[in-house]
Amino acid sequence: MSVNDEPQGLDLELLAASFRTDLSDSHAFVESLAAKLEELLPTRVRVDRRKQGLRGPKLVRRIEFDGGDMRLELRYDGRVIETRASKLSGGIVIKSQVLDMDAWLHALGEALASEAQRSEITRQALERLLMQ
Repeated sequence: MSVNDEPQGLDLELLAASFRTDLSDSHAFVESLAAKLEELLPTRVRVDRRKQGLRGPKLVRRIEFDGGDMRLELRYDGRVIETRASKLSGGIVIKSQVLDMDAWLHALGEALASEAQRSEITRQALERLLMQ
């Protein structure tokens, strides 16, 4: 998808920047990203949360977004964030590669913009996100 193919009013750089806002604090970034994606695409995003120890809140450990023939995954162990993109065929991973955070956020922005082209509800949700 090229920049010229973006849905009306959707700016991929602005979208990626909106996800990147909390990046200085890894924990806050991961929790915020999970909440935003769950709100935007509850049926396409899976978030795995687990407790550390016996007490305390469940924390995000993994975020997966399936967009067509691609799966974007973020793993967080409490200290380090690992991002990867996988090529899917029939729901099976046929190729996987680790991406740096900027490349992963850009790929996520492109995938969400593509979703917005197919769904008016997603487009409106993305626009609300960008207005916040």
